[in-house]
Amino acid sequence: MANSRPIVVSGMRPTGRLHLGHLHGALANWVRLQADHDCYFFSADWHALTTSYDRTEVVKQSEREMFVDFIAAGIDPERATLFVQSQVKQHAELFLLLGMITPLGWLERSPSYKEMRENITDRDLALYGFLGYPVLMTADIILYKATRVPVGADQVSHLELCREIVRRFNFHYGPVFPEPQPLLTEAPKVLGTDGRKMSKSYGNAIDLGESAESTTKKIMGMVTDPARKRRQDPGNPDVCGIFYLHKVYSTPDTVAWVDANCRTAGIGCVDCKRKLLEKLGPDQERMREKREALLARPKDLDDIVQLGTRKARDAAERTMVQVREAMRIG
Repeated sequence: MANSRPIVVSGMRPTGRLHLGHLHGALANWVRLQADHDCYFFSADWHALTTSYDRTEVVKQSEREMFVDFIAAGIDPERATLFVQSQVKQHAELFLLLGMITPLGWLERSPSYKEMRENITDRDLALYGFLGYPVLMTADIILYKATRVPVGADQVSHLELCREIVRRFNFHYGPVFPEPQPLLTEAPKVLGTDGRKMSKSYGNAIDLGESAESTTKKIMGMVTDPARKRRQDPGNPDVCGIFYLHKVYSTPDTVAWVDANCRTAGIGCVDCKRKLLEKLGPDQERMREKREALLARPKDLDDIVQLGTRKARDAAERTMVQVREAMRIG
């Protein structure tokens, strides 16, 4: 019987603890999607090697923490399939086959390739794996016949490369894969402690469930409006990372209060940060308690991931049977 629910595939690289940007940029949306989609959420450990090939111990260590964060954030293993990319070898097989038909120029024009080369200067990115990661990403998505991929508006161009590869494959070998459509998500903007987009790579993140002491220290040290040098100077909340976090955590009344009083110097940046911590602090503490409870049951967590990985492997092999037949190599 044909699957009546849309299929969604998405993953994250296990290169460190997940942070507030992951929660509000992806995880919160994944929690909503699992209600009426068949969801595959995975640890993209092979993708992690594109920037952390010399730190593989960090990848494996981070993987458990990441699955803990998934579940603590609300992902239900009964409704979504959680698995490890490298334990489903069909990802590598399809990646290789797609790489045979993907023009080099398509990869060199990738927006994320250019962005990361410009922003990450402390690691060697002049690698075949880093250049070719969109092909592996395509394999990840279409291996499960995904029809929708949750992305922000700024990521639509990345998915279009996946769709181009699918069209090229189907042209040469027949209509094996559906073209995955972007499932646009209105993710709130979350800035890091230095005013740039919150990212593990930039070292400006606040981790999920980080301790109250550490969360407070990072919030109180966050960059705000650089033009507001004195307490009596009016500020511009539209350029302030603290204000973006208020939009996520605070009530509409509080957001309006911060907006008005920042612009008129009615409050200082310290006041604004303390007001944010009134809501962010307890939220972080609840997340910390959930994480600790899950980490205390490592076997239960392992069983969840192993079961999900077996389910993913079965679905992947069904697809690869079709691929090999279409290409006449099976």
